[in-house]
Amino acid sequence: MKFTFYGHACFSIHLKGENLLFDPFITPNGKAKHVDVNAISSDYILVSHGHEDHVADAEAIAKRTGATIISNFEIVSWFQGKGIEKGHPMNFGGSWNFNFGKVKYVKADHSSVLPDGTYGGNPGGFIVTSDEGNFYYAGDTALHLDMKLTGEYQKLDFAVLPIGDNFTMGIEDAIIASDFIKCDKIIGVHYDTFPYIEINHEEAKRKFAEKGKELILVEIGQTINI
Repeated sequence: MKFTFYGHACFSIHLKGENLLFDPFITPNGKAKHVDVNAISSDYILVSHGHEDHVADAEAIAKRTGATIISNFEIVSWFQGKGIEKGHPMNFGGSWNFNFGKVKYVKADHSSVLPDGTYGGNPGGFIVTSDEGNFYYAGDTALHLDMKLTGEYQKLDFAVLPIGDNFTMGIEDAIIASDFIKCDKIIGVHYDTFPYIEINHEEAKRKFAEKGKELILVEIGQTINI
């Protein structure tokens, strides 16, 4: 799999010939000014919750690429009201087999409202499984005990966790979360975008390493093999 980071909590996974884009927030992000949003290809857009810093570019990218939006029922319906016909609604505990693999929609402990004030449904995360590998994207979330179930569903090759603190888990809780989900390879997101969530990169990596874990911090615009 190839992982490309577009800043904040936005990233793409290239999996089985399909491009999966998560939580697109690029054009309003001053730290991602060098990213050409119009060059981003997408077959599916997975939206964890309704906050603007996770949906800002979803409409434009979906209309340009014809991507299918995968999210909870409320968010998919909201985008359908904007003329995006290709949507797949989900809710907690549900799973679906797509061309690239299986997606399970799981709980996140956060809030969710869409940019115009519309109720955004339950915030969530995604477990993606395929014959090329398995991963978990937690979305914006606090540490919660349901993450222990994630560790029971599938053996994960890596997980994408928020680490910026203040609005989500910080470093210490993300380390505990990695124990809960039984995964020691973590890609950090949701940090540095705003002053509230700035982190010390080397300290964060050190704290993970002290627990026998790897924290990967990808540069904005960088693609890595994972």
